[in-house]
Amino acid sequence: MSLLIPLYVHPAEDPGAWHRLITAAARTYAVVLNPASGPGAAPDPAFAAAARSLRAAGARLLGYVDTDYGVRDRAAITEDARRHQAWYAADGCFLDRVTATPAGLPACRHLVRDLRRLGVGTVVLNPGVHPAPGYTRLADLTVTFEGHWSTYVSAFTRPEWTARHPADRFCHLVYGVPEVLVPLAVRTAHERGAAVCGPVTGEPPNPWAGLSPALTGGEGVEG
Repeated sequence: MSLLIPLYVHPAEDPGAWHRLITAAARTYAVVLNPASGPGAAPDPAFAAAARSLRAAGARLLGYVDTDYGVRDRAAITEDARRHQAWYAADGCFLDRVTATPAGLPACRHLVRDLRRLGVGTVVLNPGVHPAPGYTRLADLTVTFEGHWSTYVSAFTRPEWTARHPADRFCHLVYGVPEVLVPLAVRTAHERGAAVCGPVTGEPPNPWAGLSPALTGGEGVEG
């Protein structure tokens, strides 16, 4: 089991969290960098320093890019990816709020093709639900659940088509997990066919402001 870590807090605001993340970088699948709901208008020196330390520690870095469910212009999305590459040496992209419908698939395919041409290595799609099957073939990793622990344990369903793909192509991001149940959340993701997960204890509006206890708590999660 590997951990995808979206840490959406500024390094100057919580330097301790970033230090712990750097120390545990080898246990992650990737770290999502999100300076300003994207790369921002200019490089952020604190994020650049954190990115250098994470990279030196062996972490894969993904630049956060919002697609706004297919509404955002493709050129704006690729420009965000280029800035993440230039300013933070990102290895790939975490495409958030991705469409999940069959109708949105062609546009997503063109977008991923543009990103690959730009030199983006790892592409992670986050529709937050199980999308139409074709999306999974476009990406290195697809987030097929993003939501609260209560929903995860009571309403999660897994389409039959997911069994045709290896578990390392799927990720579940679960927030609001009671800390004592974080090891259970990791095991549950594995049992549900996702080799990558990101259980956190945080709640909205920003559940990703803190690290997953699974990263530092010794629950046997391997990178």
